[in-house]
Amino acid sequence: MENPAQTKPMNKKTLFLTRAAVIAALYAALTYAASIVNLAYGPIQFRFSEALTVLACFTPAAIPGLTVGCFLGNLGSPFGPIDWVVGSTATLLAALCTYFTRKIGGKLACLWAPLFSTVFNAVLVGAEIAFTSPNGGWAVFGVNALQVGVGELAVCCLLGIPLYFLIQRNDGLNRVLTSGKQ
Repeated sequence: MENPAQTKPMNKKTLFLTRAAVIAALYAALTYAASIVNLAYGPIQFRFSEALTVLACFTPAAIPGLTVGCFLGNLGSPFGPIDWVVGSTATLLAALCTYFTRKIGGKLACLWAPLFSTVFNAVLVGAEIAFTSPNGGWAVFGVNALQVGVGELAVCCLLGIPLYFLIQRNDGLNRVLTSGKQ
């Protein structure tokens, strides 16, 4: 029997794809869980999956993982294909910004994920909801953006920041996300 400690390390590309796939699956599953209680789509959102945006502070695999996970999660959206594109774009932009600014701010680096996710989702998803509603447009954009932004900020702060510190302080979780980092 082979000793696990002596096994060959995983190829970096395989490790990247595996991490991205696991993150995508988690994001989609948590989005569907939020949809069961009617919190995943619409102007008032409390997507548990948005807590995962902090993963972009730890691994570049979170960028495609969160984006694909959002796309998969939005397949259940009543807004249809427009939400697949707009929601996934907001998530992609937030993940990219979080990843590239993750080292700025020292101990407060965990605040980038909530900030970027809140801004991009409030503006893009708020606009999507406002302009696809029958009586929508600029008149209701501000209200929609505020509602989406508040829900996003709440999830990212109440669930995402504790997740960040849990990963940062747990050697096993940190190693799973960062070992063999590219």
